[in-house]
Order: sequence, then C-alpha cells, then structure tokens
Amino acid sequence: MKRNMLLFVGMGSLFASAVMAQVPKHSYMPCSGYVANADTAVKIAVAVWSPIYGVRKIQAERPFHAYLQDGVWTVKGSLQRGRHGGVAIAEIARRDGRILRVSHGK
Repeated sequence: MKRNMLLFVGMGSLFASAVMAQVPKHSYMPCSGYVANADTAVKIAVAVWSPIYGVRKIQAERPFHAYLQDGVWTVKGSLQRGRHGGVAIAEIARRDGRILRVSHGK
C-alpha cells in the first residue's frame, strides 16, 4: 500500500512538473525588435568584442559604425588614419539580439 502511495505521489509530481514547464512565461517583444537602433547594436558588439580581442584593441577602433539591412545590424570598427589592417565586425539580429557573426580583419 505504501509502495503504491509513493508511486502515485511520484507520478503526480512528475505530471505537475511537466504541466508547469509547458506554461509559457510572459515576455515582451517591441515591434522594432530588441535591437531597435544603431546605438544599441554598437553597445552589444563592443560587449562581445572586448573579451575576445581585448578592450584596448577595440577602443582603438572607435568610432564604430552600424547599419541595418534585412533585419541584421552590421557593426564595424574604424581604422585610424595611416594605419593598416582590419577592424572588428559583428552581425546582430535586430529582432532578438542573436549574435550571427563575429570577425576581425587582418
């Protein structure tokens, strides 16, 4: 009898957990997406680049430029006058902020 009761309670707990896991949580999505403007896209890109390439290297590539095309922000650093090489590049989904690509030219 105790064994059946434990089995019943255990099954009930599993069922309750499954039901609760399927209840969607509230989440607000702005009409323009989470990354609505160039300033936000640049902040996200710098936050991603800094631990990868180093804060000093990324800050040396200011000003940053961002443009939106087909729902994707492309953010690029700038080369200082007289310097040769590449810059950091990030592609960020406007809708949900996913990082689609991170690269740095040579």
